[in-house]
Amino acid sequence: MDGNKKMKIEERTLAIVLLDIIGSTAFVQRAGDAKAAMVFQVHDRSVRDLITRFNGQEIDRSDGFLIYFETIQDAVNFGLYYQINVPERTKLNCRVGIHWSNIVVVYQDAKYVQGGAKRLELEGVGKNIAARTMSLCGKGQVLLSKEAMDELKKKGVNNHTPKSTKHTFVGAYKFKGLKQYIGVYAIGLDKESLRIPEDSEKAVRMGGLNVLSMNEKDVAFYNYITQFVAWVFILSLFVVFILLLYLFIDPVLREQILLEIGFIYEE
Repeated sequence: MDGNKKMKIEERTLAIVLLDIIGSTAFVQRAGDAKAAMVFQVHDRSVRDLITRFNGQEIDRSDGFLIYFETIQDAVNFGLYYQINVPERTKLNCRVGIHWSNIVVVYQDAKYVQGGAKRLELEGVGKNIAARTMSLCGKGQVLLSKEAMDELKKKGVNNHTPKSTKHTFVGAYKFKGLKQYIGVYAIGLDKESLRIPEDSEKAVRMGGLNVLSMNEKDVAFYNYITQFVAWVFILSLFVVFILLLYLFIDPVLREQILLEIGFIYEE
């Protein structure tokens, strides 16, 4: 009961950022523990410099980082400058996922922090959405949930955002454990960073903007109708092709049909 009295919980709306090093275990095996540790320290210090620059708050660190930012512009600028600078410096392939959401911030009691607990923790489905969004990223990508992109469009970029920044919608995704589909956007400075990512174990592309408001049954029916129409179209083209081929081979039939439709006249 004493622990419950001292526990402080606060609900806030924040930009949640998940950053991950791709293939970190394989890198350690190739490089060895000591060299890998040195590279990871260079990586982590670079990340923490960017967190400080863009007013973020580090929550956790393992193969990557869990961070929050109070503004979506700071979160996006962090992700962009991370991908511009850190992979080139460390030769590590990395990915960044960003979600804008209500989230519960848990402030741990000092005695638990002294024992190794994190001073701050994040709880809520928003953290899972950020993680699923990040899991889709290919190397060098920054992906945003639709909620994050909506907030960015509403607030606009700021003078820290690279001038050549572009974004594009890459799909509506079914995230493991979530009922609703999540829209995902890519943001970056070149065409490669805006590519449609491959599905992951926990995130599968269901379609474009048109399926965002649908459930799984609606999408299944939509896909069935789309495939049916496509097959009817293909079959129609095949029938027309066969008919034209037959007319080309049979001059008598061709002349009869041309007479019927008035293209030629009988003398």
